[in-house]
Amino acid sequence: MPVTVTFRQVRPTDALRRHAETKALRLQKFVHRPIDAHVILSVLKHRHIAELVVNADRMSFTATEETADLYSAIDRAITKLERQIAKRTTKRKTRKHDGAATASAAREPTARRRRGPIIETERVTVKPMSVDEGVEQMNLLKKDFFLFKNAATDTLGVIYRRRDGNYGLIEPEIP
Repeated sequence: MPVTVTFRQVRPTDALRRHAETKALRLQKFVHRPIDAHVILSVLKHRHIAELVVNADRMSFTATEETADLYSAIDRAITKLERQIAKRTTKRKTRKHDGAATASAAREPTARRRRGPIIETERVTVKPMSVDEGVEQMNLLKKDFFLFKNAATDTLGVIYRRRDGNYGLIEPEIP
């Protein structure tokens, strides 16, 4: 990551430039695909100001600090940037994971999403009847499915209403 150091109203020194560059390079491990960093150091009377701008992949971070010493101003501005970057990356990660969780929960049937005890139990008497009679009973009871004993095969069967409006039949196959 290229680091540019600009000095305003202050005599540039190699030690100050090295300190700013090494501290700015520390941010590289926090940012995904860093592009560049710009450090602006200025002195106005007794105010020592350090401004840092870091551009990363689709993100830009800025921090300004003012102290009595340029070294401490750089350190405090770096700390500010680390907090900003950490906040943004955790926010993006939680949104990404929350979105995936809600999308997968929306795809699952409601019975799988519900965790806990069975809320209601219903006992039914299973009467022998034909498939056509089972469809009529399901329509009379206004249910989406109906359990009956198939008179022709002498096994249990479930008739259900499909999304396309037709009916389906589930019969167990005993090996």
